[in-house]
Amino acid sequence: MSSSSLESNSRITSTDTGELAESGSSIIKKEKPKIMPLPNGPYYLLNDMKPKIVENLQNSKGEPLSTVSGVALCRCGASNNKPFCDGTHGTIGFSSENKGTENDGSGEEKSKVIKDKRKDYVGKKITVHDNRRICSHAAECVNNLPSVFRLNARPWIDADGANVEDVINTIGKCPSGALSYSIDGIEHRDQNDRDSMVTVSKDGPYLITGGIELIGGNANNNIIQFGDGASKEHYTLCRCGASNNKPFCDGMHKVINFKDDKY
Repeated sequence: MSSSSLESNSRITSTDTGELAESGSSIIKKEKPKIMPLPNGPYYLLNDMKPKIVENLQNSKGEPLSTVSGVALCRCGASNNKPFCDGTHGTIGFSSENKGTENDGSGEEKSKVIKDKRKDYVGKKITVHDNRRICSHAAECVNNLPSVFRLNARPWIDADGANVEDVINTIGKCPSGALSYSIDGIEHRDQNDRDSMVTVSKDGPYLITGGIELIGGNANNNIIQFGDGASKEHYTLCRCGASNNKPFCDGMHKVINFKDDKY
């Protein structure tokens, strides 16, 4: 990523508290990493937002130049050096825009965007919240607790289908943040004890945990819109390039049979 690209976004700052690290008798604030999705380009993982001097580079006055550095991660799905970007997005004409419609074969276009709406499934002791729009279809819920998360039933969630502890544990395995729960009117959405981490999943999305902030956005407001009720502590980012909810994963990697033999 060029320094000019970073400078154009230098006005974007974080107000999160970050993580605390002890140094001797004092506590030093450790800023959390950030991810910047570049328009029609890769994700930029920024582990340190403080500009650093670039070695062997100076301006016409002989003054050293500095910039924020990071790691470019592929999101077009076509890099030959996954998970790192190798510029292939430019060659294939990757677009970070979401199409929103598809042709059904009859010449008519139909919407392929799931409505961004969270639904509540009320049980006797627990209420399960679900937003299908942001589901990455990892199937952790249906595979681990099919008595509650019933793939072909309506309603598909039975909050009373298992004991509360099992429901809570299963929701905790949801990587996308589509699922959360409430007990006695108090919602439990985030797992705030986790370290910040980007995990490259096998043939699937980037799994984000620990509250890594997404920065950037569209030209109008520089804000990335999360789904209704979505967690910002954990979420999934598209890695195959085919999601209709970019930058988030919507499970399209399974539809297009995305493969990454290295992971």
